Amino acid sequence: MTIARLDNEVFFKKAFTDEIVFKAFVKDIIGIEIEPDKIETEKAFQPKLGNINFKYDIFAEDSKKRVVIEIQKVEYDHNFDRFLHYHLQAITEQQRSSEDYTVDKTVYTIVVMTAPYKINEKTREIYRDEVLISSLNPKNLTGIERKIFNHELIYLNPNYKGKDTPTNYRDWLDLIYESIHHPENPNVNTQNAGVKRAAEIVSFENISPEEWEEAKIEASKRKVIKLEREEERFDIARKLLKRNLSDEAIAEDTGLTVEQVRALREED
Repeated sequence: MTIARLDNEVFFKKAFTDEIVFKAFVKDIIGIEIEPDKIETEKAFQPKLGNINFKYDIFAEDSKKRVVIEIQKVEYDHNFDRFLHYHLQAITEQQRSSEDYTVDKTVYTIVVMTAPYKINEKTREIYRDEVLISSLNPKNLTGIERKIFNHELIYLNPNYKGKDTPTNYRDWLDLIYESIHHPENPNVNTQNAGVKRAAEIVSFENISPEEWEEAKIEASKRKVIKLEREEERFDIARKLLKRNLSDEAIAEDTGLTVEQVRALREED
């Protein structure tokens, strides 16, 4: 079975807005059973909060359990701040309908990042984690977490395969990675019913001509973003050259080739 690339927004939404896939994905990644009232794409709150035009790629709400789930898929390497804003937006938006400061609905934001992380602008570190989970729950001075809020912001990045990643994450990370790197013969766990259904939904025989056309337009946008990312990497590499790091270390931290780094060094 040949499947479409899930770093294309058209195919990603086609797979993950399917209710069975969505519920299975949420169950595996967050660990909860939900019954979404409806699954929306390009969700925006009106009127908007602040000056940022927020739109959630995939948004669903289970009103009975008071759970809000958002999925943000990005095919480019972005800083983490943007998605923190999205996460907090879904929390603070609830205040509009509340008579006090109570936030009734627990918010889970899942960010699927299909590009390697870039070096952190502030710490100069590069992250190599498949799964990162951020919680707003406070800790006391002994490090014990108090489960007060329970909101979670989860980052998934299949480019860094960890040997200790649990199966519930691994199945979905492999699906995304294989769709990008081995779409003609993807090695995915079809014993996971949700993963199997997602793969079937984006199999070539189940994609319409209209969806292919829309996906081509989306791919052309991604090429522009890729060029912008490449220039960012060169800028970072130039800064790292001033720190006397080896060509190999700079290449590893930026995603450039050693030859590209050497060429930059010769420019200086």
